[in-house]
Amino acid sequence: MAQAPQTTTSNEIPKTAVTRKRPSALVRWVRLLLMSKTGTVGFLIVLLMVFTAILAPLISPHDPTEINPANMLQPPMWIEGGSSEHLLGTDNLGRDILSRIIYGSQVSLLVGIAAVVLAGIIGVSVGLIAGFYGGFIDNALMRLVDSFLAIPNILFALVILSVFGPSVITLIIVLGVTNWVNYARLVRGEVLSIKEREFVKAARSIGVKNHKIILRHLLPNVVSSFIVISTLSVATTIILEASLSFLGLGIQPPTVSWGGVLSDGRDYLATSWWLATFPGVAITITVLGIIFLGDWLRDVLDPRSQGVRK
Repeated sequence: MAQAPQTTTSNEIPKTAVTRKRPSALVRWVRLLLMSKTGTVGFLIVLLMVFTAILAPLISPHDPTEINPANMLQPPMWIEGGSSEHLLGTDNLGRDILSRIIYGSQVSLLVGIAAVVLAGIIGVSVGLIAGFYGGFIDNALMRLVDSFLAIPNILFALVILSVFGPSVITLIIVLGVTNWVNYARLVRGEVLSIKEREFVKAARSIGVKNHKIILRHLLPNVVSSFIVISTLSVATTIILEASLSFLGLGIQPPTVSWGGVLSDGRDYLATSWWLATFPGVAITITVLGIIFLGDWLRDVLDPRSQGVRK
């Protein structure tokens, strides 16, 4: 007897069908990063600097504060008179330049990141409150922002550090307090637009409290912009910290900072150029790496972007 042909229901999946899994978030971010040359270079530079700062006690060839008069102003190893013991030479007190650059990365990254975090907390909070409530609160907070913008950051920092004295904690607080206005203005502008959207109006109509609307609906929608501007602000803060240390109002000896190493070498530029050149190169490379990474993040996170730059 002939068998009836078998039929397949719509719920059955053919054995030959292959189900494709969506890549994880980490895989997608890695792909986006590799698509951008500047983003990849920036990420590698930042990663290198972070590992250098963390592993400084292990990879530093010498104690950065050890004074050795017998090795004063020794040139780099590839110049006549140099030694493989001090790859980048020594300073006017015989201290190893490479070791001081390695340890200086700790202070620069610590101050840069901590100051930006502090500025972000203040600025985002002010921007959320001003944009959401509007009216008198908005006017008062924006006038406060305008007053901070009227004073140059470097001048404000010089005055505060002169009064309270330079230290790592004081420097972080000063740089954080002087840079929060940029976050406040950015977040306020975005909140003014977001709070008019339907999901915010719906939350208000069902009686959701204001602080919950701010934390659950407004804050997540401004995080991407905050990440972009904070990444770029780290580079600016590192330069500002180095400038203050160069002027003698930043990190004080014996703590090593790139600005302090630059300051030590400014009197020897004509005869011992390596004292100031190599710390300057370290600052330049680090700042460029952070800018490249921030530029890539802007392209990825900004919805108005036309795609990742190649």
